[in-house]
Amino acid sequence: MKIEAAKKTAIEWRLEPVSIVAPLDPARAQGELAEFAGTAKEEGLDRLATFLKAKGPAQSFLAAVFDLSEFMRDSARRQPEMLDRLFDQTIEQRLSDIGTAIAAIPFEDGIAENALMMRLRRLKGEAHFLIALADLSGEASAADSVRRLSDLADLCTGAAVNFLLRDAHGQGKLKLPDPENPTVGSGWILLGMGKLGAHELNFSSDIDLVVFFDPEAPAIADPYEATELFARLTRRLVRILQDRTEHGYVFRTDLRLRPDPGSTPLAIPVLAALHYYESRGQNWERAAMIKARPVAGDIAAGEAFLKELQPYVWRKYMDYAAIADVHSIKRQIHAHKGHGEVAVKGHNVKLGRGGIREIEFFVQTQQLIAGGRFPELRGKATVPMLTQLALRGWITPEARDALERQYWFLRSVEHAIQMVADEQTHMLPEDDEGLQRIAHMLGFADADAFSKAFRASLQEVERHYAALFEAAPELSSGVGNLVFTGDVDDPDTLHTLRQLGFQRPSDICRVIRSWHFGRYRATQSAEARERLTELTPALLEAFGKTRRADEALMRFDEFLAGLPAGIQLFSLLQSNPALLKLLATIMGAAPRLAGIITRRPHVFDGLLDPALLSELPDRAYLAARLAAFLESTRLYEEVLDRLRIFAAEQKFLIGVRLLAGAIDSARAGKAFSDLADLTVGAALEAVEAEFARRHGKVSGGRVAILGMGKLGSRELTAGSDVDLILLYDHSETAEESDGDKPMAPSHYFSRMTQRLIAAVSAPTAEGVLYELDLRLRPSGNKGPVATHIDSFRKYQRGEAWTWEHMALTRARPIAGDASLCTEVEAEVAAIIALPRDAAKVTTEAREMREMIEAEKPPHDLWDIKLVPGGLIDLEFIAQVAVLTGRIEGQGHATGTAETLHRLAPGFADAQVRQDLIDAYGLYQAITQMTRLCLTGAFERNDVPPGLSDLLLAATDLPDFSVLEAHLKETSQKVRGHFDLLLRAKGK
Repeated sequence: MKIEAAKKTAIEWRLEPVSIVAPLDPARAQGELAEFAGTAKEEGLDRLATFLKAKGPAQSFLAAVFDLSEFMRDSARRQPEMLDRLFDQTIEQRLSDIGTAIAAIPFEDGIAENALMMRLRRLKGEAHFLIALADLSGEASAADSVRRLSDLADLCTGAAVNFLLRDAHGQGKLKLPDPENPTVGSGWILLGMGKLGAHELNFSSDIDLVVFFDPEAPAIADPYEATELFARLTRRLVRILQDRTEHGYVFRTDLRLRPDPGSTPLAIPVLAALHYYESRGQNWERAAMIKARPVAGDIAAGEAFLKELQPYVWRKYMDYAAIADVHSIKRQIHAHKGHGEVAVKGHNVKLGRGGIREIEFFVQTQQLIAGGRFPELRGKATVPMLTQLALRGWITPEARDALERQYWFLRSVEHAIQMVADEQTHMLPEDDEGLQRIAHMLGFADADAFSKAFRASLQEVERHYAALFEAAPELSSGVGNLVFTGDVDDPDTLHTLRQLGFQRPSDICRVIRSWHFGRYRATQSAEARERLTELTPALLEAFGKTRRADEALMRFDEFLAGLPAGIQLFSLLQSNPALLKLLATIMGAAPRLAGIITRRPHVFDGLLDPALLSELPDRAYLAARLAAFLESTRLYEEVLDRLRIFAAEQKFLIGVRLLAGAIDSARAGKAFSDLADLTVGAALEAVEAEFARRHGKVSGGRVAILGMGKLGSRELTAGSDVDLILLYDHSETAEESDGDKPMAPSHYFSRMTQRLIAAVSAPTAEGVLYELDLRLRPSGNKGPVATHIDSFRKYQRGEAWTWEHMALTRARPIAGDASLCTEVEAEVAAIIALPRDAAKVTTEAREMREMIEAEKPPHDLWDIKLVPGGLIDLEFIAQVAVLTGRIEGQGHATGTAETLHRLAPGFADAQVRQDLIDAYGLYQAITQMTRLCLTGAFERNDVPPGLSDLLLAATDLPDFSVLEAHLKETSQKVRGHFDLLLRAKGK
């Protein structure tokens, strides 16, 4: 009868183990189970005690668990009722009840903080035990476990926050709109980061929180005291959650992911946080924010904050600087941990080679690249994002399946390691028994079987991770035989060069031998030649990867020929593989930039600045650099030469930032435009001063330069001409200038403008500053080169064609007399705001587009400016919208991108507007990169492979054929919108 009763009781127990878990020592395991049965009996849990004395799979499972995990054994002894409840409920049902109980604690009348802490610890402890039990038994998968752990952390954090908010309300520190729903309107934002934010918490994980508050929230009585109040509440929250008491702890809590944790309070006002992220935020913080999730407090305020932060996290264009940054962290981890050959014992399952972090980085870097354009890639959880990446073609289904499988396997290993003693560790044991313990917890027969599976998992992860992140080039001759001594080509060397990608290996040998003869200044010293010899294998490998290896090396040879010295450069390249790769990219993919550094090797000096890629080349930065460069320069010709040198160097460095992904195409356009503003403005000042030396000044004379076209819209490229209109004004009584050779005002300003044209665009030994185009002035080439402001005003208001007003929508003063610039700006705005017949403007714009299409048909799909649905269509849509008053917001926007963002809903609905914005971003990215790299037209069938890679990087697309298809689809979509928006009224 006893046996039958035991069987009946066993059937009633609501956990049926699926996994076979074997103890390390069967005798010891049975002893542990018997001892626990005695504890249950002492506690009056008779049915549990009877059940434990019986024989069966459940009892064998519990005996093994108690033998393998001291945490599970000790937890069960402290609260044996946890197992007894499983006669009445499943684990899932009990976890649900625990969650309900946790959420109710803060609303118990008169509950004190100590009582709250005790209740939270006991309930969390039971949940923690049950989650581990379900995991080890096979009732729950690793995915179920991480979700349950994350939900538990949310509940505990939420309960503590609700208690603290109600307590602050009771003390009069806050005025909660609804004390029964304390978080609503409280303004207290708690973001879960990392694994908590992603619902991927591990068994013994800390929880990462970042805490903000909204000083304008309804609950906050005094915004000036809010920082101190919420910092104090946050400090109490941490104590409630992580202080260890006789009842244990709830969750260790980490607040170090907040902005500048060394100098900021524990809770930060939202505006200060937004300012930090937008102005000083690091790439790792962007990556961290991918997983950010409001977990407690004012959820609505948290969601609003993350929405505000979206442009910072989800940038529009592929950000290889971010990838390099994340990858450098990975390399630092390797270096710090000293990983060599993968060993199982002592391996770090999280940070080690082939570990969990590599899979997470694999996903996160793809998200950083593409999440700006594809919202479906903005998910927080790792595995669902692997699926999305596969759906979009960023990874293969095979990679997705392999990484998903290994991710959950490795998470199971991590859980087993932590379930032994509830320790925050990711290291496999270094002793045989410890490894055997983990193997048994995971259902393996022994340590050898586990080790074999574990190694295979690491290798599979590492293989896919390596495919994503190419290792930095090794500075070694491991590439093959490379001998350049003597005067006869070494056959093995020729073979190696062919293997590296060189088409003319004999010519390459000849060039490299010439370096060793010291014929260039850079290679005259023995030390320089020695350094170059050491560097040569890495150089050849880097040039080979450009897939235009011969051209790249020949351009490098030209560069070398012009260098005044070489030791510093060669040493720098030896110690900086990223710079070597960048140099190879320039030589192989960017003939324009290569030409600049070949003609002017000194511009390469700018790359020696360690802050180059971290400093944005904005107007203030460029202005400061220009002022320093021109300091103490007095002679007119010297000023002009130095302007040419400065502009060439800064164009190169802006281009390098674009190549390296440190800035995107929009920022590059602004930087190129700011550079033109400053250098043309400095040239104007020099010309005015020089002209006045001979011809004096005109009474009341003022000059302003109106930037037009891409300069006006701040969208210049590396190869753009500069469109200008020079306007002037003077006293009505002025008849001639007051110099030794006086001139009538109109003649004076025309001659001065011609001098400016020569100063800017005439070629000298230092090249050309800019090619100028003044055809947009009133009457075009037929009119005078300088225009009086009154003539300009009269012409624009009475004689200008629609296309001239369209051009004027992009006009902005860039240099000259400040007061006249202000007047010109106001006049341009007034002209643009004049009432117009919208149908007439639209019809004339459409007719003009048809005429351009007939007279200048596009070369091919890649003729982005002229192709139907290309840049001109977008510019015309924006310009017509401005002229016909169908723009939202205040002020006059000259940039096409900004104008498209402000299209009124009555003119273009939200989807059309987004399509146009996306198209402009795509075109701008392609145009900036091709104009940066190429000196001539883009030839589809002769694209340097390195350039195609850069275009893919700039457009967030995985393959050149995908880019081409996307370009075609985009142009067709834009042309459809163009036809819709610019159709004549009534059609």
